[in-house]
Amino acid sequence: MTLAPERTSTATRTGVNSRLSVTSTEPRPQRPELKKSGRPNPAAHLTPEQIEEIGRELDAIRAEVMDSRGAKDAAYIRKVIKTQRYLEMGSRAALLFSGVKYRGVRPFWWIGTAGLSVSKILENMEIGHNVMHGQWDWMRDPKIHSTAWEWDNASPSSQWKHSHNEIHHTFTNVLGRDNDLGYGILRVDEDQKWTLFYLFQPIWHVANALMFEYSIAAYDLELGGYLAKKKRLSAEEKAKFRKEADEVLAKIKRQATKDYVVHPAMAAATFTGSTRHTLTANIVANLVRNVWTNTVIICGHFPPGIETFEKTSIEGETRGDWYLRQMLGSGNISGSKAMHVMTGNLSHQIEHHLFPDMPSNRYAEIAPKIRDLMERNDLKYVTGSLAKQVGGVYWKVVELSLPNKVEGRRRRDTILKAARKAIKGKGGQGRRY
Repeated sequence: MTLAPERTSTATRTGVNSRLSVTSTEPRPQRPELKKSGRPNPAAHLTPEQIEEIGRELDAIRAEVMDSRGAKDAAYIRKVIKTQRYLEMGSRAALLFSGVKYRGVRPFWWIGTAGLSVSKILENMEIGHNVMHGQWDWMRDPKIHSTAWEWDNASPSSQWKHSHNEIHHTFTNVLGRDNDLGYGILRVDEDQKWTLFYLFQPIWHVANALMFEYSIAAYDLELGGYLAKKKRLSAEEKAKFRKEADEVLAKIKRQATKDYVVHPAMAAATFTGSTRHTLTANIVANLVRNVWTNTVIICGHFPPGIETFEKTSIEGETRGDWYLRQMLGSGNISGSKAMHVMTGNLSHQIEHHLFPDMPSNRYAEIAPKIRDLMERNDLKYVTGSLAKQVGGVYWKVVELSLPNKVEGRRRRDTILKAARKAIKGKGGQGRRY
């Protein structure tokens, strides 16, 4: 593998955001007070010069942190990886005796399942997600490098890095460009068109949370787009999709074999009747990891107060504009240090979207500076407790499963009209309401 260049700390190199997408160096005209949808523009009060000054302040914050990376940061990620691995090994050892009962309880099952759940969350969130963002490439450690890390997840790292790092982080919350905006199955903003499909999105949302790693694998593969465009694709495009699909299936097979075959089989060797219980423990641990990961992600992207952007709004986007979009299109979760680690520090989602390749342990350090910068410029810094953010998202999922409210028209009538057209086959599914 090819390692990243050695870190020679300079303002020029560390001041460059690896995901920042700039299409213009000239400040754009003053923003209108309303978006095309008629909703208020939260940045309308800022002049083009103020927006560019925000960009310069953020560049300075980034440079200060990136220039100070060192032994303390390296020790942090190595400690987290070591903790995760010991926790996984200890939990799997406990599960070898998960069939043993004591006073009607299987203590090794509970201990092993809880430990394995936490282990999987740590590996996916604080380690895998952040390593694959390149946050630790500066260490030049071939074992902790974005080009080499393969995580404990159904989606191959190469496909995840493309859909997440290259697309989502470049086009954050841009309608029609950022597929993370509802993952193609949820309507999370009023400016997204409503169809009958979204009427059932509370059900899709729960199912998606439970099967999140497989949903992400299908999403990274762009399965929905392939099925929709299959008849129009060239032979080369179909061959490329089949190759990537084979990679996903191979990864899923490896993961399933490890969790649902190898480890239960190892438990059988203890002759304690632990095979079935080890299997259920792995199933539960994966479900817990899926639901937790989904919860953290939706709280960072979909709670009330988060803004979305039209395709045309990013034309001629400057450095300051890009930074502004990241701040307005993300939300944080308040909580303890332990909770921040368990979220992969994505509880600092605003800071992460501003600087996705900054070491995650430094987000808490810069969060007060980012909040101060936003408040000085009269920009809403969206944050709240886990319960508040989860409640807000679930409310939106239910509320936006229905058509937008229109004066003089009941939403029930809109739904019935769309249903009648769909039944008659007149294209009601694709119409906006």
